[in-house]
Amino acid sequence: MIGLGLRQLQDAINRKADFIQKEFISLSERIDELGSLLLEVEDEDRQRFREDQKALREEQKGLAEEINIWRARARSVTAQPGQESLRNLLNDLLELEEEMIRPAIEHAIYLLDAPEDELAAMDTRLEPVQLSSVQRLLERARIEYDLRGSDTSVRLREAIAFVNRPGMAQDDEALAEIEAAVEDSDPLVRELAILTTAQLHRFRALRVADLDIVHASVQYLSRMTHPSVIPILVEILENPQTGFVIEEGETRESDNDRSRMVALLRLVEWHTADAKVAVRGRQFDRDEHIVKASDRARELFPGPWSGPLKSTGSLEKGS
Repeated sequence: MIGLGLRQLQDAINRKADFIQKEFISLSERIDELGSLLLEVEDEDRQRFREDQKALREEQKGLAEEINIWRARARSVTAQPGQESLRNLLNDLLELEEEMIRPAIEHAIYLLDAPEDELAAMDTRLEPVQLSSVQRLLERARIEYDLRGSDTSVRLREAIAFVNRPGMAQDDEALAEIEAAVEDSDPLVRELAILTTAQLHRFRALRVADLDIVHASVQYLSRMTHPSVIPILVEILENPQTGFVIEEGETRESDNDRSRMVALLRLVEWHTADAKVAVRGRQFDRDEHIVKASDRARELFPGPWSGPLKSTGSLEKGS
């Protein structure tokens, strides 16, 4: 188990070096740009451009040294002669306070300190069990730097990519598994689970012909309290579609207007500017009930929509 943890730490350190490498490349491009400008500027500006180039080359030299240091650290992780030297190395790395590698360091320290019986139990659990696609996604959210940053859009892209895998959106077991993870104790894992859950239900709400499944997904989305569902509800509201329902054992064609009504009412509760635009745009909808609901919402709330209605309870950003 500790070997796996060290390999994950080594990967994290190498990603840190890769990140600095990108900065190095950006400086190279800037130096080349200045070189081109030197041919175009007046004589009095050339000295300033040459000084800028010199400063960038010095900065680049520092980055190159830093890259080499991080590569050496990555190699040293799996080259320690014993547990004591490994522990010292991990503590030294932890003292660097590098958020990019901190989760992997802490995980390695946890494995190093775990009792043998606990490690044996972990080995027993892990060896015969193939991790599911959801479990792999969530594990990545615990240790990968890109997924642990402050940029929510990175996790959203990962959620969309996950949902677009063939057959994933129709996998009920995967859906139940990711829904359960929205209560995870790790806030970043929890957010990725929420975003992925929303995207799975979006797929079902917009691309499945069985309107009972569609409606169940729209109802689920209407209960979610993360703002990422707002554009999904807008998309549902603005896209009338036909499908089928089964009644008394018979299949008949129908439409998704009842689901669109749920989306409209929830958008009124969200009460954001985007929600107002979407609701206002339904005044010429094909469904007269949606038209009336749109008109009524605009009558009740004629002013700016700047946030959730108090009557809906807390709509927290991260929950």
